[in-house]
Amino acid sequence: MLGKLRIAIIGCGPGGLATALFLKRLGHEITIYEQYSEPLPVGSGLLIQPSGQSVLEMLGLLDSIKSLASPVHQLHGISVEQNRRALDMRYSNTGQGTSALGIHRASLFSTLLHAVEKAGVPIVVNSKLVTVEESGNLITPVFETGVSDASFDLLIDASGARSPVAAGKVKRLDYGAFWATVDMPEKHDLMPDALDQRYFRASQMAGIMPVGLNPATGNRGAAIFWSEKPENADRIIASGIDRFRKNYCDLWPEAEPFVSQLTSMEELNMAVYNHRTGRPSPSHRLIHVGDSWHCTSPQLGQGANMALIDAAALAMAFETSGSLLEVGEKYRKARMMHIRLYQILSIVFTPLYQSDSTFKPWIRDIVIHHFARLPIIRSLIAKTVSGTLALSSV
Repeated sequence: MLGKLRIAIIGCGPGGLATALFLKRLGHEITIYEQYSEPLPVGSGLLIQPSGQSVLEMLGLLDSIKSLASPVHQLHGISVEQNRRALDMRYSNTGQGTSALGIHRASLFSTLLHAVEKAGVPIVVNSKLVTVEESGNLITPVFETGVSDASFDLLIDASGARSPVAAGKVKRLDYGAFWATVDMPEKHDLMPDALDQRYFRASQMAGIMPVGLNPATGNRGAAIFWSEKPENADRIIASGIDRFRKNYCDLWPEAEPFVSQLTSMEELNMAVYNHRTGRPSPSHRLIHVGDSWHCTSPQLGQGANMALIDAAALAMAFETSGSLLEVGEKYRKARMMHIRLYQILSIVFTPLYQSDSTFKPWIRDIVIHHFARLPIIRSLIAKTVSGTLALSSV
């Protein structure tokens, strides 16, 4: 095992915070750098898959997360044109007895941040990374404000898909989504404990899922989203909230108790998604975690989970290595097959649910409606969505 190292972590997302906790517990000196004036979560709801839950359990945080989350036992979706199932996945089909957890990003973030602060890890704000400099056996971050006064044995880049030091081309995906969080209505006709969606072909998609605590109100909450091309965002915003609610309910009338809570387009945030197939850094003093290494469409719900798994795999590589070069090699070897598989699956499945194609969603509906009921297919789909397919132990 390596001796005590000075390590800089760039970014306060789930991957960066989890990595800081793991490596701090291994005895290393950790400093986190955050580009904004205050560490804050970005986004609305997400699913913590069984794969991510196992990492949170390793950190001793799973019980806290469960108290803020809501169980999601099923992913369900209807293609409204033909009234056919276009998504049908039950976590019970994994045979592992674990469902997903729907949670607001703020709840996951605050739990991880509190643990990092309790561990005594300093967070330096207003530090937007531009590049890095290496000299001898040290690596130094360079921020917009200038070269850091501190140098480190290792820099871990967890700054996300727009990282300035990541290798590999980034492609912006054609579709993003408007997101918002509302309270869970007392009465509604949606499927309970499920991420439920409605589709018109692949050009329109609406979804709702429980997220446990709504941080804004303290009530039980739900995340709602509407698929949209980023270039249409300004026009949609200018059209106003009444038009947005009408379009949503035209596709999905039963969603009215949810979307009726929205009073302004300012309550919605537009998320833009990227795909990156990263390359290993040529330097053994620079390691990437999460979206700075690999990012995909949210269709498989793996973003935060993959970052958490990265953090655990990196910690294991530290525990079993005698040099930083060996750490990088073991880390990449442990993660590469899992990452490649989900990158490929994302490329294949995303156009079935978000695209201008009329043929691809037709194939989706036929396959899901008629073949996804077969036990072996059900199990394969469930293990894919749960994040455990081709996952080595971490």
